[in-house]
Amino acid sequence: MSVLRWFSATVGRISTFRSYQIVLLLAAALAVMAFYYFGSEKQNFSSTTKRIKQNHASHNSNRNDADLSEDTRFIHHEEKSGIRQHDDGFEKRPGEPQQYHALMMFTKVDKSRTLQNKFEVAMRSMAKHGRFLEDEVLVLHFVSDEASKELGVRMLPELLMEASFLYEVVFHDVGDLTGKLFPIVEAMQRHFSAGSGAYYSDAIFFLSVAMHRIMPAEMKRIVQLDLDLKYRSNIRDLFQEFRLFSPEAVIGIVREMQPVYRHTFWQYRKENPKSRVGDPPPQGLPGFNSGVMLLDLEAMQRSALYNQLLEPERVARLAEQYHFRGHLGDQDFFTMIGMEHPELFHQLPCGWNRQLCTWWRDHGYGDIFQLYYHCEGPVHVYHGNCNTPIPDD
Repeated sequence: MSVLRWFSATVGRISTFRSYQIVLLLAAALAVMAFYYFGSEKQNFSSTTKRIKQNHASHNSNRNDADLSEDTRFIHHEEKSGIRQHDDGFEKRPGEPQQYHALMMFTKVDKSRTLQNKFEVAMRSMAKHGRFLEDEVLVLHFVSDEASKELGVRMLPELLMEASFLYEVVFHDVGDLTGKLFPIVEAMQRHFSAGSGAYYSDAIFFLSVAMHRIMPAEMKRIVQLDLDLKYRSNIRDLFQEFRLFSPEAVIGIVREMQPVYRHTFWQYRKENPKSRVGDPPPQGLPGFNSGVMLLDLEAMQRSALYNQLLEPERVARLAEQYHFRGHLGDQDFFTMIGMEHPELFHQLPCGWNRQLCTWWRDHGYGDIFQLYYHCEGPVHVYHGNCNTPIPDD
């Protein structure tokens, strides 16, 4: 009898539900079942939550550079696959994507069809070969004037359309950065510029020399790239070279592949005939090319030696010692201090900046040119310096 009374009471309670309440309960149950069993294979609960966190982090990360520029950026997100593990050794904040920073000069591009074509080749090839992990983002920094920035904003979405990785784009105002750089590099311009009003006489072309003093402290490492490059390998692999730096090294750079510094140091070489300055590799010191550079900003800040070398008195003393008068901006500065302090530099394999210019072969150095120009190993990045055509794939 007690069982019958319990069953009768239960049926009575159920009968008090209105029909529409039962319908709502059934609909909710079906929705939950559909979410777990009928959703897309890539859109399960964990991946959806992860992507929401990524989107939020990407929009809010790296906001501390607002004082450097008019911070115009857009963000691209894409599903990726094929890479399974972290092996780069970079610091990563919990819950935020790992950022890889790359910087390019992007001034007067609106006025030059040649620069626009080079930009298109660089960006399309970077997108084609670039591969990053799911929780990583490539942050592309462009130092630009207003007109070139407007052009870049229009061009980049199409040029990077094939990118299979997350990226952000940040434009920095060239005038703002020049103002910050000028007090630091003014003395250098007298030694490493072509003269008043020349292309490299602007302070902005010494940006790599003092970037550690004007970029946010949270930005530990950055790669600076010329615009006339064509990528044939994953740019992420270039960042792995930071792991090979010696404790003293602050900059990763490729040697110069022409006898330009054999020519520039002619007087020093005449007075010091046993010196290796300006000689070809592997025993010689041919100087550096700044088309591709890895800047360890944290190490640059920490190195007492490097910062002493930025002082005007030290610059003048070294320039006098080597009878140095250049015109290639930061490249000249790095070459000169590298003759005296090679420990500050990690020499990248020549394939990461395979320079194509042959100007000096036809201007007095044809007999020894190949000693400088030769580069063994795979080509990761072609550099079409001095407007040299870049080979097709």
